[in-house]
Amino acid sequence: MGIFSRTRDIVAANMTELLDRAEDPARMIRMIILEMEETLVEVRASAARSIADGKEMRRAISRLDELQASWTEKAELALSKDREDLARAALGERQKAADMALGLRDEIKLIDDTLKSYEADIAKLQGKLREARARQNAISSRIESAVTRAKAREMVSGNRTEDAFSRFDVLERRADFAEGRADALGLTGPKSLEEEIADLRSSDSVDAELEAMKAALKSKGN
Repeated sequence: MGIFSRTRDIVAANMTELLDRAEDPARMIRMIILEMEETLVEVRASAARSIADGKEMRRAISRLDELQASWTEKAELALSKDREDLARAALGERQKAADMALGLRDEIKLIDDTLKSYEADIAKLQGKLREARARQNAISSRIESAVTRAKAREMVSGNRTEDAFSRFDVLERRADFAEGRADALGLTGPKSLEEEIADLRSSDSVDAELEAMKAALKSKGN
C-alpha cells in the first residue's frame, strides 16, 4: 500500500507548482527525480514478485487439475467395484482440490488486476520522470547561462577589467620608454658604414638639385 500511495502522490504532483514553491529549484528537481527513480525501482520489483507469484499459482492449479482427474478416475474405479463409500470419499477429495484451484484462480485474477495497475503506474512514472529530467536540463542550462552572463558583465564593468587595462597602460609606458632609449642611443652613437655612405649619396643629390635650380634662375635672368 505504501508503494501505491507514493506512486499516486508522484503521478498527481504538479511539478510547476512544486518548483514555484521551492527556494532552490535545481535541488528540488534533483530530489523529485531521485524519488521517482526509487519509486519506479520499487514498483518494478513488486511487479516482478507478483508475476512470479502468478506463475507459481498457475503451476499449482495445473497440479490440482491433474489431481482432480486422478480422483475422478479413482471414484469411477470404486463405483465399478461396487464400493460407493470409496467413490464418495474420492469425490470428496476431488472437491477439495477443485475448491483450492478455484481459490487460486481468484488470487490470480487479483494478481492480474494488480499487474495492470503496476503497468499503468510505471508508464505514468516514466512520463513524469521524462518531464522532470527535461525540466532539470532546462534549469541547468538557465543557471549556466546566468553564471556565464554574470562573468561577462563582471569582466566588462568590474574591477578586474579596470585592473587589467591599468596594467596595459603601465606596459605601454614601459614600451615607450624603451623605444625612447633606443632612439636616443641611435642619435648619439657612431654611424655605421652604410649610414655614412647613404649620407654621401643624399648630399650629392641635394648638391645636384641646387646646381639645377641655380642654372634655371640664371637662364630666367638672361
